[in-house]
Amino acid sequence: MRRVSRSGRRRALALAVGAGAALLLGGCDRLGIGAGKPAFQGIDITGANYASALSLPDAQGRVRTLSEFKGKVVVVFFGFTQCPDVCPTTLTELEAAKRALGADGARVQGIFVTVDPARDTPEILGAYVAAFDPSFVALRGSDEQTLATAKAFKIYYNKVEGRTPGTYTIDHTAGSYVYDTQGRVRLFTRHGTGQAALVSDLKRLLAEG
Repeated sequence: MRRVSRSGRRRALALAVGAGAALLLGGCDRLGIGAGKPAFQGIDITGANYASALSLPDAQGRVRTLSEFKGKVVVVFFGFTQCPDVCPTTLTELEAAKRALGADGARVQGIFVTVDPARDTPEILGAYVAAFDPSFVALRGSDEQTLATAKAFKIYYNKVEGRTPGTYTIDHTAGSYVYDTQGRVRLFTRHGTGQAALVSDLKRLLAEG
């Protein structure tokens, strides 16, 4: 049996490690890792076949659509005004992110869709959203429109009864959809990701176009 010297074994090991590293790097390139473009902080859903269209009345009764906001990065969130934590936190972070962007913040549009049209009257809804940022748009459909829109966006919501009929709460999906300046859905950002991550993603989408 042929023996391999220690130096030979070291050279073979070095060659094997080098070959493995080359394969790993090649795989990373194919996956887009280290290709020069930073990853989004939110979940990249570019090309998704859902959450592509939105058409609901605002607090003033005017029907609003995503297409009218082309040229801006749009952030859409579903919630309700009596939400104790997730909704106000999300709207606060979005307003702070807009301010952090300086002049570019004017190119970011927040849209809040209520999943509680029974209690969120146009007056209540409009005042609630304006308290975070007067530029935010509040949308309120009928029960049927709300259900259909939530289904089209893959948004879950469910009424949880309280001690009295008017004290119910609503469990709902805690995340936002983000659209690029061409009106294409690009990201889903989970609640709790944080302001810094949102600012990073908004900057990147604004830079695209």
